[in-house]
Amino acid sequence: MVIDLPARSHKPRERGITHVLDRGLSIAQVDAMIEVIGEAVDIVKLGWGTALVTQNLQPKLERYRYHGIPVVLGGTLTELAIRDGRVEELLSWVRELGIGTVEISDGTISMDTVTKCDLIRRLVGEGLVVLSEVGSKDAEAIMAPYRWVEQIEAELEAGAWKVIAEARESGSAGIFRPDGEVRMGLVDEIAHAVDIDRMVFEAPRKDQQVWFLRRYGSECNLGNIAPDDVLSLETLRLGLRSDTVEHDE
Repeated sequence: MVIDLPARSHKPRERGITHVLDRGLSIAQVDAMIEVIGEAVDIVKLGWGTALVTQNLQPKLERYRYHGIPVVLGGTLTELAIRDGRVEELLSWVRELGIGTVEISDGTISMDTVTKCDLIRRLVGEGLVVLSEVGSKDAEAIMAPYRWVEQIEAELEAGAWKVIAEARESGSAGIFRPDGEVRMGLVDEIAHAVDIDRMVFEAPRKDQQVWFLRRYGSECNLGNIAPDDVLSLETLRLGLRSDTVEHDE
């Protein structure tokens, strides 16, 4: 090795997680990502409701499964199933697909915390890993930091493996302002109240990733990472780009 790299946790990771957003990758693109930087991919989300219309769903799931990469369907799909009273059908399909992780969010529909936590408990009780998500996809919707903390704590208590802090795939809502600037007071309050390793912060943009890594260390869990940006993020984590080369965790 030309230089000594900082310590990096190994799979299956509880911290330093890179959560990747698959917006419709082909099998060839999945193979390319895994060939180049598969060891850094911890979980893949099939965005929104894309799983319902993609024509390569089964072979794609098989490819991820072969490489030991868990897959979760987009939380919007769960929200639609809740809205339409079709949660049972969704869960039956998830089991048929061999998916063991489910995302429960309320960024599009209105769902009270009690109902959401009851669903988390139920799914965990049925042997599923639950990723819950807090925050609205509406960039104009503002929620007080203490309410974020209350919801996050309640969902972790209900059994969620990790709680995702909403930012959308554009990085312009939830924990970010519409222009992509971090809501620093909000994020710091969350990090002060909640074990940072139990959080996944959506940070699709490089400047946002750099901010989190500088603020909370190279093993901060980051989500909604574009497949083409996984290698870039890993070099940021390891101090191999100028943005984080001087950073000491």
